[in-house]
Amino acid sequence: MAEPGEGNVRRKGTTIVKPIVYGNIARYFGKKREDDGHTHAWTCYLKPFKSEDMSFFIKKVQFKLHESYPNPLRILSKPPYEIQETGWGEFEIIIKIFFQDPAEKPVTIYHLLKLFQSDPAVIAGKKNVVSEHYDEVVFTDPTNTMYGLLSNPRPMIPAVRHESGIDYRDMEERHLSAITAAQKKIKLEIQDLSDRLKMTKELVQKYREHLEEAEEEEDMEERD
Repeated sequence: MAEPGEGNVRRKGTTIVKPIVYGNIARYFGKKREDDGHTHAWTCYLKPFKSEDMSFFIKKVQFKLHESYPNPLRILSKPPYEIQETGWGEFEIIIKIFFQDPAEKPVTIYHLLKLFQSDPAVIAGKKNVVSEHYDEVVFTDPTNTMYGLLSNPRPMIPAVRHESGIDYRDMEERHLSAITAAQKKIKLEIQDLSDRLKMTKELVQKYREHLEEAEEEEDMEERD
């Protein structure tokens, strides 16, 4: 039986990486709508890079839209994590990810909504505008609770499809290599600082011993 509070204990030296894809697709109507002047229908989304059900470790995803939209703060507690809207202008959407374990701080992503391209097929409304990005959520020293949620991935059904068609596997490998290299570098720096601290303590101890010896000799001379 687990001890009380054991789930909140952090697993030191553990790192888990969850690759994600976020962005938007948009389609031109062909002309402005007469009632509101909107020119595009668009969808902004957050997806797993792999076909993994992120709801096992994500509690909710918050999309903050431009203040001109009714209810600009949209919150989704289950996948698909996406917002569908219409509009006429580009603006920054703030995507905030909250995790099932409240001990893990939320992660914030900034995405510039993309509506326009110079491609003739896009202008004619025959092709979607796609603005999609690869990123990674890195969990360093997760709690035991979060570690359990992250370590048992469940497949997403149906499988996730990425709009851009880009093969992100090379990006993932490069990101993982960079994280591993950074971890090794930090460990070496910590060891170097630890060695320097040890040497400094030894030097201070020697100075103290010399000082004590000098004080004892001075006392003896005064007594003589």
